[in-house]
Amino acid sequence: MGEGKTAALRKLALLGAMERPLKISSAEFAKVLETSMQTASRRLQELEREGLIRRDIVADGQWIVVTEKGIDLLKSEFEEYQRIFSGMEGNESVELVGSVVSGLGEGRYYVSREGYVRQFREKLGFVPYPGTLNLLLRDGSVVLRRRLDARSGIKIESFTAEGRTFGGSKCFFCEILRDGCDGVQCAVVIPERTHYPDNVVEIISPVNLREKLGLEDGDELRVKIMLS
Repeated sequence: MGEGKTAALRKLALLGAMERPLKISSAEFAKVLETSMQTASRRLQELEREGLIRRDIVADGQWIVVTEKGIDLLKSEFEEYQRIFSGMEGNESVELVGSVVSGLGEGRYYVSREGYVRQFREKLGFVPYPGTLNLLLRDGSVVLRRRLDARSGIKIESFTAEGRTFGGSKCFFCEILRDGCDGVQCAVVIPERTHYPDNVVEIISPVNLREKLGLEDGDELRVKIMLS
């Protein structure tokens, strides 16, 4: 069954046609679907033909009710969504793909500040190697990376030292999906203020990841980031 017909059936259910007969004209249903009246009328005919709704035409519209067959289809769709999201609960993650690139040299300076080191030790459980591993993300991964913006992550507070303010950031534990990296602690750092665009992610670890994994600029790397 096409997505257009399924979407039309969902809309009818949301309008109450599962619990009681719904009176609606094709013009009114077109507004609900945000489509033309011809398309809305065709969708209703298709649903009726497939036995998903029962329709009684009257002078000023039509009475529609979702049949048992239609309800079973919606239940099946609901169960599929449940399987998708129940598998994510408490273990949600995104997998990013990118190429190793050289940074601006700021990571070494910032992750070595005592105000950050103390918080990394307390909140992440490790003291980072002085420097970050930077990944230039592929286009598809940039979209997934933006999901981190809506998550709280592990908060690293701002602080003042050496006569200046060092901004806060948030971290997410991650796993580098590459042979030789099993058991290595890693985290992605998202600074509140950064010179990097959102297609670059910075990774910290207690070890020098370039040396441990034999990485050079341009090498592809896959990283699984834990969102919860």
